Amino acid sequence: MDLPRLEDLPHLKASRVLVRADLNAPMRDGEITDDYRISAALPTLRWLLDHHAAVVVCSHMGRPNGEPDPRYSLRPIATRLGDLLGKRVDFCPETIGTMATDMIASLNGGEIMMLENLRFSPGETANDAGFAVSLTQGFDLYVNDAFGASHRSHASVIGPPRVLPSAAGRLLADEIDALTRVLESPRRPYVAVLGGSKVSDKLGVIDALLGRCDTILVGGAMAFTFLAAQGNSIGDSLVEVERIDECRTLLETGRVIVPVDLVVAETMSELAPTRIVGTNVPEGWKGLDIGPETAAIFSDLISEAATVLWNGPMGVFEMAPFAAGTKTVANAVAECRGYTVIGGGDSAAALRMFGLTERVDHVSTGGGASLHLIEQGDLPGLAALREGRKR
Repeated sequence: MDLPRLEDLPHLKASRVLVRADLNAPMRDGEITDDYRISAALPTLRWLLDHHAAVVVCSHMGRPNGEPDPRYSLRPIATRLGDLLGKRVDFCPETIGTMATDMIASLNGGEIMMLENLRFSPGETANDAGFAVSLTQGFDLYVNDAFGASHRSHASVIGPPRVLPSAAGRLLADEIDALTRVLESPRRPYVAVLGGSKVSDKLGVIDALLGRCDTILVGGAMAFTFLAAQGNSIGDSLVEVERIDECRTLLETGRVIVPVDLVVAETMSELAPTRIVGTNVPEGWKGLDIGPETAAIFSDLISEAATVLWNGPMGVFEMAPFAAGTKTVANAVAECRGYTVIGGGDSAAALRMFGLTERVDHVSTGGGASLHLIEQGDLPGLAALREGRKR
């Protein structure tokens, strides 16, 4: 995909560069619990700073519904970013306004600051043209490094390329390069592993992948709608009844593989007694992980693949009684000698939990964005960069 890159930006020295990052790090009691997304932004920011640009970072966090909410302030993110950069990152408690304007104007080349949460303004998610214009005031250049937000038509994503020379940051470019490789020129056999909660979120993705993959392995709660389509009883497991016919049609392709055994419990709890059953879940019980036979089948298919794309856990991996399926799949992906891509979200979290992140070729920072790209073949943020290049 032909995107403008950092090297295409003109006159970097002393230019004021607005960087749209995705720093939506998980927080608990005001503390950052995982700084993976912050670390992922470092290559772009360091490159700009090394080229003596004045860098202003903007990002969203959570869903504050268009008004200030201290629970979603980016101030702790600015502090952590400064620690990781080894450099002071000034924080502006505004996104747009007099203080933001003054701080941006006073910034020198090689210095960096961060604006407050973009979503504190309703204009961000509403893609308000006036908000986008205000956001870009005082800037010379724009860099989109927020892959995880580029599937959304938000003001900070698609507005700036209309008025500023723009480029994809290192993170965004790497994401597109990796995902384009598994979409356009995968080596075969090509295996996709899909999990997660709602099958309705993945049906379009499965349709798109069937035109590219040899085999699609389905686990997680979404598997139960497929199992119901086969005529199995699913007990109290999650199921989307209105999607059963679509799942039955997909199963008829012969290339969608579903579990042959399950780990079930009466409650989703660390202390819950569990049973391993076939594909029929007893009444009053719920399926919470794929079973060991399924995990072995999936592992064998993954080990033989030349390309693997994984998005979504096989069960409630955060709880020990239901983690084995996801861990087995994660190990198989890590040991696979083919090209391996993790589509972000909970799959990426599982890899980090099991200490396997460094053993795969690419871990995406945006689960929703990667799925959107697979299904639609493009993202609004990418289209905006390409259109901006034509100005």
